[in-house]
Amino acid sequence: MLKWILTLVLAIFLLGIVSPHLARFIRFGQLPGDFAFRLRGRVYRFPFVSVVILSALLWLIGRLI
Repeated sequence: MLKWILTLVLAIFLLGIVSPHLARFIRFGQLPGDFAFRLRGRVYRFPFVSVVILSALLWLIGRLI
């Protein structure tokens, strides 16, 4: 159980470090179907299509492994 928790914490940590840099290259959140709107000077993004594509990709990788 401790190994799983440690693995999960490490994966979240690495994802937090890598995702902002990776998002610039793959245009995460800017695909057709992703919503963004401005409210009181802030931009709120809802990347519905990006999340579906990444989920399908991770599911496919999981099925192949």
